Amino acid sequence: MGDGKYEKKEGGEVSEKNKCEPSAGRMVRPPSDGSLCVTEDEEDDDDDDELAKKIALGPQCTLKEHIQKDADDESLRRWKEQLLGAVDVNAVGESLEPEVKILSLAIKSPDRSDIFLPIPEDGKPKGLWFTLKEGSKYSLEFTFQVSNNIVSGFKYTNTVWKTAVKVDSTKEMLGTFSPQLEPYTHVLPEDTTPSGMFARGTYSARSKFLDDDNTCYLEINYTFDIRKDWAAA
Repeated sequence: MGDGKYEKKEGGEVSEKNKCEPSAGRMVRPPSDGSLCVTEDEEDDDDDDELAKKIALGPQCTLKEHIQKDADDESLRRWKEQLLGAVDVNAVGESLEPEVKILSLAIKSPDRSDIFLPIPEDGKPKGLWFTLKEGSKYSLEFTFQVSNNIVSGFKYTNTVWKTAVKVDSTKEMLGTFSPQLEPYTHVLPEDTTPSGMFARGTYSARSKFLDDDNTCYLEINYTFDIRKDWAAA
């Protein structure tokens, strides 16, 4: 979303779990006058992801194997218990791949009631996904559920364009999460939308939820507006 450091912010499309190209950002940030299309220059976003591909990681384990490993090491056993919490290992199966489902997305602002963002099945919000008021404080809150295995290096990225010019690229590291029945909730740091004639207009943006293997669990390409006031509820 947005930030007062420059004059631009967000836009809309979603794709479920698959490998996707590197990208970066927070859910809202802008430049100058209207833009409705997402540009192709997303591949220059995350040099970190390219580097990660070159790093040889150890063999992946199922959750049961993680727990059974080093069973005689008391300190490691306690650390794993703290990480995994009250996970029913017998209920998670033998899958190597973690499953992460984004359950909800909402924009929170002290100026108004929460804006709950629908996540369409095809990953493509129709028309404007939301409108932000210029000069307003806001944050993005989302809930997600992890199953099957531990997801490590979970992160949220967002890239924003205006008039086909990239105006912001942000990455928020969320951490490592173990499977559990209760959803996790995360709120991104509060931001402020830019204000003024050149800040107002339409933006396009791409948001992704990925892990350290660059597996993409959700991708949303969308458009949003920054206006003089909030859209009518």
